Amino acid sequence: MLENGKISARQFTVLVILYTIGSAIVVVPSAVASFAKQDAWIAGIIGVGVGLLLIWLYNAVGNLFPHMTLIELNEKLLGKWVGKAVSFLFITTLFFGGPASVLFYLGNFITTQVMPETPIEAINILFVIIVVMGVRLGLETLARSSEILFPWFLILFVSLVIFVSPQIKVENLQPMLETGIKSILPATLSFLSIVFLPLIVLLMIFPAYINKSKESKKAFFIGGLIGGLVMIIIIALSISVLGADLTVRQIYPSYALAKKINVGNFLQRIEAIMAGLWFISLYFRLVLYFYAIVLALAQIFNLKDYRPLVLPLGMILVVASLAIYPNVVYTQTWDITTWIPYILTVGAFYPLLLLAIGLFRKKSNSD
Repeated sequence: MLENGKISARQFTVLVILYTIGSAIVVVPSAVASFAKQDAWIAGIIGVGVGLLLIWLYNAVGNLFPHMTLIELNEKLLGKWVGKAVSFLFITTLFFGGPASVLFYLGNFITTQVMPETPIEAINILFVIIVVMGVRLGLETLARSSEILFPWFLILFVSLVIFVSPQIKVENLQPMLETGIKSILPATLSFLSIVFLPLIVLLMIFPAYINKSKESKKAFFIGGLIGGLVMIIIIALSISVLGADLTVRQIYPSYALAKKINVGNFLQRIEAIMAGLWFISLYFRLVLYFYAIVLALAQIFNLKDYRPLVLPLGMILVVASLAIYPNVVYTQTWDITTWIPYILTVGAFYPLLLLAIGLFRKKSNSD
């Protein structure tokens, strides 16, 4: 095995929570509200329900051969060369749609909202250095660091909810279902494409690198559920405080939400502190994406160690993050027209195919 370390089910739960929230906490309210307006929170609730079904699917695929990663599973079920080809196609396309896009969102967020005078290249390079360090240190180190940072994430999130709640206007959520069911469906799909479908990447560590496979199934569900509930709360707060129209117009509505904090005209302008929420969740979404891709490439090419790949791929990641999206308008168009069908194919149809082949082969062998 390329990765000698193993993590506990509790550590996996924390990683799933932070990965699920990831970049979604920054962009999902706007993306979902653009379809469903004030009913975006309803789309979020439906999305979490469907998301838990997806986690059940990933559990089923992972437990076909619990000691194997997704790449090894491809070769086992599809044959050596077809499996390697499918794995390589999966990883290379995901590289640009996954970690490169997350890094772009991070750089764009900081240069437009926090430090507009700073070049985006500098932000992306500095962040990738930390990602490269984390991946080189291995999965156990990443899991332990998530346990340390998760309480801080919770404190910041609860503080955001408490401080913003006095400004909630229930009328912003009304009238319910005004846009009809037809708008709820694309909104739910948009929610799933950012929050739950990318969880397919975690099959690179689940359940092969988790101590107790039985507990890991439950950990996957709990992590996905908590992450999904956080997203529902963020969407509901964005709509009820900012209003549906303003939420749609904001690129990063959850940051605009933090700007609304004003306790007795004393505690205000603390959105930079609240940005800690996004930095923590974005880091773990990006580092797990990157770790999975590096580990996958090492397994495809039968390398003894994945670490020599980390720095070169980190350098490519910086370039890709700057080249993938020319501007914000292109970003929003690409996310709807290209990312949703792609991640739906990779995150839903692909594991369904693997599960069907796996069950068929097991049944054939037993006969």
